[in-house]
Amino acid sequence: MTAHAMTRAGSGLRMLFAAFALAAFAFFLIGPLVNLALWSVAERWYTPYKLPVVYGTRYWEQVFRPTGDAMASLATSVWIAVLTVIVALVLSIPAGYALARLKLPARALFMVVFLLPQAFPSVAIYINVARIFYQLGINGTVFAVVLVHAAHGLVYSVWIAAAAFAAVDRDLELAARNIGAPPLKTFFSVTLPLAAPGIIASGIFVFLESLDEFTGTFFVGVPQVTTLPLLLYNAAMGGNYQVASITALILLVPSVLFMLFIERFLRADVLAKVGA
Repeated sequence: MTAHAMTRAGSGLRMLFAAFALAAFAFFLIGPLVNLALWSVAERWYTPYKLPVVYGTRYWEQVFRPTGDAMASLATSVWIAVLTVIVALVLSIPAGYALARLKLPARALFMVVFLLPQAFPSVAIYINVARIFYQLGINGTVFAVVLVHAAHGLVYSVWIAAAAFAAVDRDLELAARNIGAPPLKTFFSVTLPLAAPGIIASGIFVFLESLDEFTGTFFVGVPQVTTLPLLLYNAAMGGNYQVASITALILLVPSVLFMLFIERFLRADVLAKVGA
């Protein structure tokens, strides 16, 4: 075999391997979504059939029924997520500014502290949080769920807010100060608007985390507070895979839309400032 033929054979094998890897990636990525879509329109599906026996939209109508549990759970999830974003941003904006602009002696330690909620098993943490909330008499309330979600969301909001403030050109702030703007006006008219894309992105991250949060809501909210992830869990455990699949698809929609929105605002120069 000539060198040219061996080169062509090697190129063909590489292309075949690349095609196989791409197909495997597409299968693992799209396969579960296709399965959800099939279950959402399957009115009858049982073994040994590989595809649904009867298709229909009866379960979609059941989920979107105004008097059903799904819409009430969705409204509760969105309300909790909005409150969580407000609480997280109220705390993360001043914290992010301080970490990005002030000469704190233990800045790196503060940044690590905000990562601690992710460093321990969440179930053990939430069990103890639930015990404390029971003692305080707030377990089973929206307030308790928002506190848990906000504590979890601060991991993202503080780091991204700090990166957003660090990416703001200080010369623009100095220019505003040189023409007589006081520090507070400079912050609200120059610094905060320039950091707004990153802060919006952090708020979206917190919103999505809150919307999808299950474990914390389960331990501190059940049975009084029912969110969409809890409804999904109950439907799946009860064998109602159609409702569970529809609920999962509903949760997927805002995640995809918001991630496309985030991609526009989280530029490489902002991400490079995270932890810097």
